[in-house]
Amino acid sequence: MVDYAKTRAWRSGDVRHAYAARDTILYALGVGAASDPLDERQLRLVYEKNLVSLPTMAAVLASPGAWMRDNAELGINFAKMVHGEQSVQMHAVLPASGTLVGRSRVARLVDKGEGKGAVMHVEKELWDEATNQLVAVSEQVLFLRGDGGFSQGCRGDEPAPAPTPVPERTPDRVITLPTRPDQAVLYRLSGDLNPLHIDPALAARAGFPRPILHGLASYGFACRGLVEAFCDGEPSRLKAIRARMSAPVFPGDTIRLECWRLDDRIAFQARVVEREALVLSHGWATI
Repeated sequence: MVDYAKTRAWRSGDVRHAYAARDTILYALGVGAASDPLDERQLRLVYEKNLVSLPTMAAVLASPGAWMRDNAELGINFAKMVHGEQSVQMHAVLPASGTLVGRSRVARLVDKGEGKGAVMHVEKELWDEATNQLVAVSEQVLFLRGDGGFSQGCRGDEPAPAPTPVPERTPDRVITLPTRPDQAVLYRLSGDLNPLHIDPALAARAGFPRPILHGLASYGFACRGLVEAFCDGEPSRLKAIRARMSAPVFPGDTIRLECWRLDDRIAFQARVVEREALVLSHGWATI
């Protein structure tokens, strides 16, 4: 059973991450950049000349690793954990190369009750080592499906406000984002080596017909589509992005990004064309 006090008090300490232009290019390729290599805006994401980085790359830098699995005293059932939502808030332009220091902590731990699981929010600050400037704050929302009922005799946190749904009208813009059959093989080079995304036998044991694309890759695809459609290809104009990962994407699927423009905010959701499956929901970005 989850130890609320120990888990809530968890801190990563400083996680130092040095990365180069090659890492930024690999991340961009992992989320489908340069599908048109003659498009100058797309080339900026994959060519070391005037290279720029996508804001969602902040989610994968200076990760504290699988600390939920490695700290058995916390009592978290790692095997039943699901990454449900992700946000990134930019405070400065993410450098295309450099050294960042990540500092992660558990910001919220909500007990939904016995047999109903729990919800854990993990916040990560990214600081530029050279300037000591805060670059980004990202948040993972993790569903701990096997860990409900721990708060008897202790105080659990209140749930976060419910995310705002997208408008109930026709989208203002629809963006088609094809994925490659080897998309997960590319994306895993940005650090998530979970074999679920590359090993067909393991994927079958997990109940999938083939390896699935990483949820953070789908999230990165949405970011890239928003940057191209609403920021004229300039990633620094996107200040924040949040979404719920509702269902898996299979490499080779076509993602249809549905967007609503609301002043300086974009509401969005994403479906897989081949199955009409909603794969990203409750999406919001700030331009």
